[in-house]
Amino acid sequence: MARSKSPSLELPEVSVSDDGEVRHLHLGTPWIQGSMRVDDPFVIELEYVQRMMAWLLFVEPTSVAKRQALQLGLGAGALTKFCHKKLRMGCAAIELNPQVLAVCRAWFKLPPDGARLRVVLADAAQEIQNPQWQGRIDALQVDLYDHQAAAPVLDSAAFYADCRALLTEDGCLTVNLFGRASSYERSIASLSEAFGAEALWAFKPTREGNTVVLAQRQPSRPKRAELQARAEAIEARWALPATKWLRVFKPVAKE
Repeated sequence: MARSKSPSLELPEVSVSDDGEVRHLHLGTPWIQGSMRVDDPFVIELEYVQRMMAWLLFVEPTSVAKRQALQLGLGAGALTKFCHKKLRMGCAAIELNPQVLAVCRAWFKLPPDGARLRVVLADAAQEIQNPQWQGRIDALQVDLYDHQAAAPVLDSAAFYADCRALLTEDGCLTVNLFGRASSYERSIASLSEAFGAEALWAFKPTREGNTVVLAQRQPSRPKRAELQARAEAIEARWALPATKWLRVFKPVAKE
């Protein structure tokens, strides 16, 4: 959840469903807004959410724990928990709906705020303009949907320019593009305007229709062997399916 489109718009009710193995977060509809494996709550359950970690391909694994992550949209807390618990990073999330935060803490094992973890209840579009964030974020993960999951609620070139301003020199943004009313081409155009087309990488869509796009603060083209070595290290350290990513993850701009 990101922001309301008008001050009078009520936030949707948050609910939880559970089949005994996987727990899901819903915002007033049957659409799944996040999931957690009940017996392993700090792994990332959904394929597209795993792909939001593709920024790891562009940094040295030994440097990860010294880095800072920021999530826009808490969902069921999967990215926040993984960055905090598994990667041992400094981690913050910006979430509009206080119910989402309360449910994440009660039902999805989100740890309390502490020295390395903070959740800010705020409008993401406004909060990221706060100077405290600018130039400090190594991994910016954007998954901003309203309760209808029809299209990203923040998807303009101006918004992505604000996102770029948050990143360190080797920082990356990953964004989930999904929805019945969304336009991949329009989103890519907005991202290209803010980052430059040569800075963009994209996955093929998942079976569910989620397309994760990565934007680098500074474009690079690592050699295939380097990406393969990084992917193998990611898989060994953190059990993410990174070697499979390389089959479906390519630069957007043709060389």
